[in-house]
Amino acid sequence: MAAGKPLTATFVKNINRPGKYFDNSRYGLFLRIDKQGRKYWIQRIVISGKRREIGLGNFPLVTLSMAREQAVENKRKTYLGGDPLAEKRKAKMDTDFASVVEKYLEAKLAEFRSEKHKKQWNATLDTYAIPVIGNRAVETIDVTDIVSVLKPIWEEKTETASRLRGRIEKVLSWATVNELRIGDNPARWKGNLSEVLPKPSKVATVKHHPALAQSDTGRWWADLSSRDGISIKALQFAALTASGSGEIRGMTWDEVDFEAGHWTIPAARMKARRQHRVPLTPSMIVLLKELPRLEGSPYVFFGAKGGMLSDMALSSVMRKMHKADLAKCGPGYFDAKSGSPAVPHGLRSTFRDWAAEEGYDHHMAELALAHNVDSMVVRAYRRTDALERRRKMMVAWEKFLKKE
Repeated sequence: MAAGKPLTATFVKNINRPGKYFDNSRYGLFLRIDKQGRKYWIQRIVISGKRREIGLGNFPLVTLSMAREQAVENKRKTYLGGDPLAEKRKAKMDTDFASVVEKYLEAKLAEFRSEKHKKQWNATLDTYAIPVIGNRAVETIDVTDIVSVLKPIWEEKTETASRLRGRIEKVLSWATVNELRIGDNPARWKGNLSEVLPKPSKVATVKHHPALAQSDTGRWWADLSSRDGISIKALQFAALTASGSGEIRGMTWDEVDFEAGHWTIPAARMKARRQHRVPLTPSMIVLLKELPRLEGSPYVFFGAKGGMLSDMALSSVMRKMHKADLAKCGPGYFDAKSGSPAVPHGLRSTFRDWAAEEGYDHHMAELALAHNVDSMVVRAYRRTDALERRRKMMVAWEKFLKKE
């Protein structure tokens, strides 16, 4: 459409045909409509003797009157020797997705459970999102952009893709609250991406941690008990309590109540963000009381220089045990289903299978693993964590584990 009459708000709202629609002004303003029907405000302007085009935003986010005001302001800047395009590029550097991710991480640093968690959180964005939308201003990111990030890994790496989607959603929500963008969050799942991507549960293949076969528990425990070292003791305690490696490695002495006979893991250290009490059996208490204590270190199972044990410490013990058993022409310690060597986290699965076969209540076993049970309403009315009942169950599990 050639320059003619000035554009009107009604015309801009109703026109959908792809093309360029010039406003009849001296400021080079026109509306561009692409093949998808999206509308953009563009200004043609001479800067330092060269004709350039500057994007002024999308309609309806930027109205006709707003576009005209910005066009006048840009013209004023060039008249005074300024460069509105350079200013826009500089401003965009601060609001592109990659920069906003950094700002989000700085603002939310206290919410991360550990430095490792923060690195994992950031790594998925660096690997999959930043290469695709990193240089895009957050105000321009739409559903199409999010799909272009997620679709290549949605079926092959569903769990990673699902976490990535949630992290992008949080970054964009933070950007909205901080007035860096407006409108719906394009990374929202319900009623949004759920309409264009298959449900994660329909395409994901559940991957279980290789578990120690129940028939191998006695042999494995005897092998473990013949060894010495702080990592060995940590793995023993993990097996006895059916606790995760992270909870064990982060365990501090002030979390242990010997008199009451339980270990209380604070919500900040739990995946479900809820406090969890672990009943201590007589054998567990003996194990803890025999441990050396390092002055100045709060950790029960301390690592180098009194810090937390490495996240590979327990895994390394199990791997070495497996290889040593094979070297002695033993059968090793394999997962019966996958045929893979058992890992520390798999001990929780061994416990869960044992509890089911022994007929223990479903809720009791799930509580022992700190899993959510039933609906939020049911959990609200469940006033006890069945600590004493679980203590008896863990005594029975210990006897099975040691084949006593």
